[in-house]
Amino acid sequence: MKIFLCIDDTDNIDSKGTGAIAGEIVTLIESSGWGTCQNISRHQLLVHPDVPYTSHNSSMCFIVDFNGDYLEATIEAAIKVLETESAEGSDPGLCVFVPERLTQHQHQEIVHFGLRAKREVLTKEEAYQLAEALSIHLSEHGGTGQGVIGALAGVGLRLTGNDGRFKGKHKMNTSKKTVTVKEILEETTIDIVRTSAGLILDDEEQVAIGDKLKSVLLDHKKALLVESVKVDGNMMWQPCSGSSLKQY
Repeated sequence: MKIFLCIDDTDNIDSKGTGAIAGEIVTLIESSGWGTCQNISRHQLLVHPDVPYTSHNSSMCFIVDFNGDYLEATIEAAIKVLETESAEGSDPGLCVFVPERLTQHQHQEIVHFGLRAKREVLTKEEAYQLAEALSIHLSEHGGTGQGVIGALAGVGLRLTGNDGRFKGKHKMNTSKKTVTVKEILEETTIDIVRTSAGLILDDEEQVAIGDKLKSVLLDHKKALLVESVKVDGNMMWQPCSGSSLKQY
């Protein structure tokens, strides 16, 4: 069985972030032997005066591949982490989605909700109505519970395969400033190196890697986005800057 698990609105300005709490849930699932978790992705939602949020209004989602039937144990464990670790004044929400239980048409309803959350002010009632109609676990664990909107939306956005920045950085065991695409793919969990316009780099292309490699979710793959720059009079590739990645 495979599930999508997403949390939202667990922090405040001074507390640990939602990504860190998602990481604690991942650690608990894997250390308990319940399954293997894929990378956590951050999904940016609408920033608007009518949308209450603590820092950036983003939710955190990951996929779990179960070794057995641990769905209820995972939900209970995630709830306990949220209720224990969420910051004072936060409005945490949890969504757990089992893809195999729904049709592709129903998947698209969740995707549509996620895409709307990037451009519209949505309500808890809308989130609960959709979750109830599709029998998706959606629950609130403190404060106003507004986090259920982002939790459901984050699942929809992860489901698109084309939204979100992955938490953390990819590290390479090298002191070289420039490496080949092949080396990046072999030494990290990055699946593809490409431009935002869709050009896929060949294995022998050179990339100036800098001090960090951040990947985004594109075509259901972990993609390193690069751009062409001039270095010492020569054109070469380098990872896109943080500002360029904000759209993901």
